[in-house]
Amino acid sequence: MARMHARRKGRSCSTRPMISESPAWVPLKATEVEDLIVKMAKDGLISARIGLMLRDQYGIPDVRLLTGKCITEIMKEKGVAPELPEDISSLMRRAIALNVHMKSNKGDHSNRRGLQLIESKIRRLEHYYKDNGVLPLDWKYSLKTAELMLK
Repeated sequence: MARMHARRKGRSCSTRPMISESPAWVPLKATEVEDLIVKMAKDGLISARIGLMLRDQYGIPDVRLLTGKCITEIMKEKGVAPELPEDISSLMRRAIALNVHMKSNKGDHSNRRGLQLIESKIRRLEHYYKDNGVLPLDWKYSLKTAELMLK
């Protein structure tokens, strides 16, 4: 798939092996993995970071194969999921950081364009999440509210 804001082709990546069940060498059971996910989520980690830690530190190649659910589903079940989706909150953090940079570097036009592109992605995701009922219909993105929500 092509990139959203550049005239280039997508990135070539490796693919996972086609397996349908968790390998026998995985050291933990499904309930232990769910407890680890809840503990890490309460510590403030996002689901992508939790997946990396489970893979690198605990030797769990795929949470979905082991538990039958993805990390965000487990977080929602246990009541520790964040109120904003992870992708939109990370884009909002990037927009806040770029806005801080733009205040001290007013002539940086390439980063001004980058900020516009990030904000357009946020608005696109906002529309998608409103249509799917993840965000309330009166939720509106602005840099001021993003700073208040994420700090």
